[in-house]
Amino acid sequence: MVISDKVIRQIEKEAKKYFVGASGCHDWTHVERVKNLALNIGKQEKADAQILEIVALLHDIGRRDEMKAKGKFCHAERSAEIAEKFLRKLKISEDDIKNIIHCIITHRYRDERIPETIEAKIFFDADKLDSIGAVGIGRDFLFAGNAGSNTMYTGNEKKIIDSGKVRDYTFSKEDSALLEYEFKLKNIKNKLLTKGGKKIGRERHKFMVEFFKRFWEEVEGKK
Repeated sequence: MVISDKVIRQIEKEAKKYFVGASGCHDWTHVERVKNLALNIGKQEKADAQILEIVALLHDIGRRDEMKAKGKFCHAERSAEIAEKFLRKLKISEDDIKNIIHCIITHRYRDERIPETIEAKIFFDADKLDSIGAVGIGRDFLFAGNAGSNTMYTGNEKKIIDSGKVRDYTFSKEDSALLEYEFKLKNIKNKLLTKGGKKIGRERHKFMVEFFKRFWEEVEGKK
């Protein structure tokens, strides 16, 4: 079923309400970047562009509240719940609604839910790609600051990394942008699902590795 541009603009208008006062790392510019990535990869994969655009608009509408709650609930689940209630008021088929909700609920990195439709796989990649590369580095430091963590580093990173214990973000002073890179960002390229996403991921990963290598050299006074 073709979804009219009028309906998509309606969705966009509604979605923007959830980004008033949002943190810089998950604001409306993130939505626009992810949308562009998803549509770009979607062309290569011959996916449904309308579904991808709607998912991009709605995927993080629960994120602002998750950040305020310090991660006490899953923003993907909250976004899917809000989105489904709104979408059912519009002229969108049941199959399309199910696909959109599936894409939203499976886009989170730290989750066991697996993207199954081509649109879900593409959107997973697009959202993850915005976490790495030049933009990803900027968002990493911004996220750490907004989460109340040590924006740069604590001085204990190497000890934590060498312990071999994998850890999630704890939204505390014990975390930092460097730990987010070590435990999440540097592994993202291996999680990507589509050919187009993997290609972009390799390029962004290479840039990011060089940045953090240089970062440590400066911390240690070598450069």
